[in-house]
Amino acid sequence: MTMAEAVIERALAHCSESFITATGPGGQNVNKVATAVQLRVSVYALRLSPEAFERFKTLAGSRMTSAGEIVLTARRFRTQEANRADARERLIALLREAMTLPEKRAKSRLNRVGKVQRLAGKKIRSSVKAGRGKVRLD
Repeated sequence: MTMAEAVIERALAHCSESFITATGPGGQNVNKVATAVQLRVSVYALRLSPEAFERFKTLAGSRMTSAGEIVLTARRFRTQEANRADARERLIALLREAMTLPEKRAKSRLNRVGKVQRLAGKKIRSSVKAGRGKVRLD
């Protein structure tokens, strides 16, 4: 079992669901039945590494409360089960994205000729801009 799978399993074990009335498609059924799902997970119960925790915090944005809980609301579908599955999938996707390391950026190197060309271009541009000043009648 990988680290990401262990965190996902922990998240699904520690999540609590509450059902609320949804908006959107469903007709009168929307007003009567609580089909939307509000999924809550304590971030501290996930035991993420500090780097993954920071990435998770930035990815979560306003969905993270000051108490350290992630609140996901799923109301896209008409049925409670579909919304439950949607909320769990979104949580898993968020965790997977936080657990993946960003790719290291390879430093670009400029060779000697490229450096000389760049500096020559800067000189030309500098002289063009210097020529734009006020005209003196000396």
